[in-house]
Amino acid sequence: MPEGVVPFTAQKQCGAPPDDAHRRPGHPVYPLTAPPHWQKLAFLSDVHLQEADPATFQAWATAIGQISADALFILGDLFEVWVGDDVLNHPTEGPFWAQCAQVLQKVTKKMPVYFMPGNRDFLVGSQFLSETGMQALPDPTLLGWQHTHWLLTHGDLLCTDDHPYQVFRQQVRSPEWQHAFLARPIRERLDLARQMRKDSATHQAAEGAIWADVNAHTVEQWMLEHQAPVLVHGHTHRPAIHRLANTASPTQWRVVLSDWDARATPPRLHWLEASTPSIESPTPNFQIKTASPQSMR
Repeated sequence: MPEGVVPFTAQKQCGAPPDDAHRRPGHPVYPLTAPPHWQKLAFLSDVHLQEADPATFQAWATAIGQISADALFILGDLFEVWVGDDVLNHPTEGPFWAQCAQVLQKVTKKMPVYFMPGNRDFLVGSQFLSETGMQALPDPTLLGWQHTHWLLTHGDLLCTDDHPYQVFRQQVRSPEWQHAFLARPIRERLDLARQMRKDSATHQAAEGAIWADVNAHTVEQWMLEHQAPVLVHGHTHRPAIHRLANTASPTQWRVVLSDWDARATPPRLHWLEASTPSIESPTPNFQIKTASPQSMR
């Protein structure tokens, strides 16, 4: 095994993610080994489910029910906001989130579903994961699949040019901040979450778009350190499949997942499917799938 590569153990369900400090460049990422029978994987992120957007919810619910893969990886921001698992039992806020849980329950009965938290739903906890059957996936995760390594991350950790956000991220991911936040009443938490979203939009407008994308040097550093020829992430809402140049390997790929919005013109309702790489053909077969018009009814 090449020096610096995290040794993979037997496939296991993911537990609670360790602190971010142990998962940044210079430290091992979380290892996950795909079973030998996995031939096709599906990836999506940034669906931003919310009650105010029923069209996107319906498209997502229909689409993931039709996905045929050996495993589904949700790489963050499945929800527009998540203020704690107890929202499921709230008389007015709970029904929509419970409906999302029911959709996920059906999917996890036919294939493994891995959930990585994003910057909007990092408070998804063990109760929701247990009720839906999803498995928690730390950020980042190094997936061993057949003869190669895939680095999976939500993507916000790669946006290192946005220093204020990285400071904020470290704060809200701390156990102390989360404990204090979750101790507040649900209505207060929802109001605070909306205010944080408003402040974030103001920050983005003031700073411009340069910082909002990933830092190319950080991407190269992560992929080189973990000897991962494929990096898959979301967060930036800039979907693309980039073949990277000027790297140590001629076959490195950065795949950026799309956000979802059924109200956009044209609608953005895309996920990624990838087929098995092999020694003879190390380049994965990437396919961008789109929810059918039926999904939007």
